[in-house]
Parts: sequence; C-alpha cells; structure tokens
Amino acid sequence: MVSQSDDKAAPAKAEGERRGLSARGMARLAAVQALYQMDVARTDARVVIEEFTLHRFRGEAEKAHYDRTDEDFFRSLVLGVVDKQRDIDPLVAIHLATGWKLARIDSILRAILRAAAFELQERKDVPVKVIINEYVDIAHAFFGGDEPGVVNGILDAVARDIRSGEIKDRVHG
Repeated sequence: MVSQSDDKAAPAKAEGERRGLSARGMARLAAVQALYQMDVARTDARVVIEEFTLHRFRGEAEKAHYDRTDEDFFRSLVLGVVDKQRDIDPLVAIHLATGWKLARIDSILRAILRAAAFELQERKDVPVKVIINEYVDIAHAFFGGDEPGVVNGILDAVARDIRSGEIKDRVHG
C-alpha cells in the first residue's frame, strides 16, 4: 500500500465536509490525521492535540474546516488510542491478511484501524454500525482503491471478536 503524504490532509477535510460528517465524525477524521502525524513525525500526543486545538480547531485559516468538530471526543480518541495501543494493536493485527504486520501497512490506514478498534473496545455507548460506517467513510476520504473495503472487513471482524453480543443482536434483531 502506498504511503499518503501530508498534502492529502486538505482533500480529506474537504471530503469529510462533502460527506456531511457529524461533529463526532469530524473529530474522528481529525483524530486519524493526528494519529498519522504522531506516527510519521514521532510527535507526542499532547503536542499534536495542542497543535490541532490552537491551529486547526481555533485558528482562522483552518477553522472553517473544523468548526463543527467535537474537540472533547477528538481528545479522548487520540489519548485513548495512545493509552490502549498495546491492547488494540493485537485486535487489529490478527485480522490482517496472512503475512502482513500492522507496522507494514500504510500509516493512515493504521491510524484508521487503531482509532476504530479503540472505539469498538472502549466506547460501548457508540453502536458498532456507526463506528464501522464512520471509519469506512474516512477511509474513502483518503483512499480510492480497495482500502475502504479492507477497513470494513477488518473492523467487522474486530467487532465480532469484542462486541459479539451487539453483532448477534443486530443480525437477529
């Protein structure tokens, strides 16, 4: 999978707006971008959160793109992924194609999967269907190939592992 560069952030924001993402959806998109930035630049979570808060959420140049972002949800996603990464990485890695390792996949794809897996594991107040749909939409904002389908398949498998009761209820209910 080809790595995405920083110049992909603006089109992803525009795509998020076009798709009509909710305040939480915009927080998810921003969290994926923050996790990507942390991964590529090896930047501390609190530094990235501060940069997003001051310059993207409240800065005049970016404010129009992020004006409806749920900042508390964004912060909880970024810090939660960092805090629970040792728990969520194996949940994702087990569902990668044979021979693939999480460290080997595209940084943005990895950020999407980690944020979604964190939500599936820790945010029982958010329905599985909402989490999967939102992160598949985010994958569409960054990728035009097979990656959104990969995200859908992996997240469905992760959800079946850790929220099987909700999946059964959804299928049978």
